[in-house]
Amino acid sequence: MPCDVEMLAGIDFFDMLDEGDRIALASVIDYEKLEAGHVLFQTGEPGDSLYIVRNGEIELYIKDTAGQKIVLNIVRRGEMFGELSLLDSGPRSATAIALMETELLILDRDDLLLLFQKKPDAALHMLAAMSGMTRKADQLLRTRVSRNVNEEVQAKFTVIERIADWIAWFSGSMPFLLINLIWFGTWIALNTIILPVDPVTNERGFDPFPFGLLTMIVSLEAIFLSCFVLISQNRQTEKDRVRSDIEYDVNIKAELEVAHLHEKTDRMYEEMLARFTKLEKNLARTAQTEKV
Repeated sequence: MPCDVEMLAGIDFFDMLDEGDRIALASVIDYEKLEAGHVLFQTGEPGDSLYIVRNGEIELYIKDTAGQKIVLNIVRRGEMFGELSLLDSGPRSATAIALMETELLILDRDDLLLLFQKKPDAALHMLAAMSGMTRKADQLLRTRVSRNVNEEVQAKFTVIERIADWIAWFSGSMPFLLINLIWFGTWIALNTIILPVDPVTNERGFDPFPFGLLTMIVSLEAIFLSCFVLISQNRQTEKDRVRSDIEYDVNIKAELEVAHLHEKTDRMYEEMLARFTKLEKNLARTAQTEKV
């Protein structure tokens, strides 16, 4: 859809142009409106256009070898993206998705050449935007760390699962054992020694031997405790699965770091050999000069 000249107003990339140049450029620039959640392009797709956000937000992200989503940048009003594929004619290096209703201005290679002809300083603005993206990527690589398994699982807990975990923990503790010992001892003592004998039934207490009521209560307690323990074990299994995924991610990162160290070591070795070779040639040349 063609662009109107008013759409270029208020965007730093076009403010350097005069009114006539903006009118000429607006006649060739395209306009596109995206709904929230719309995927503009994906990693690996061919690209021949540069985009400038007029309104809204665009998220640029990639997925690493472990399948984790890495957000590279949130592009907002006046900012550009997609310039790499436009300049080198290569595939898209990231996926772009609209976070909200977004308006975009689209420039192809011919539009960009026309802009540079009318205002060469625009090339410096593009280089500045590209360097900004590079700096953000460097900062992301420096600050990105492995996920915390406890935080990862804790965020998904429901109230019932938290209660189940607490009950499962408490049922395996010494206070729980002492409470049951005191309860069972008191119950048995009441129904065998302390309470008087009923003259009608000739039985002592409200639950005489063999303590049928106590047996039923203990059976129900065992059933409920088993359910809570199984729920807690399921949560622990999920936590172990997340831990395995994180360990796999860490192993991949370690492997990449080791490979990077090998490359750096090889490069240093090659540089040292080159310097030693140069030094030997200089020494040989100096010795030959002294002989002459």
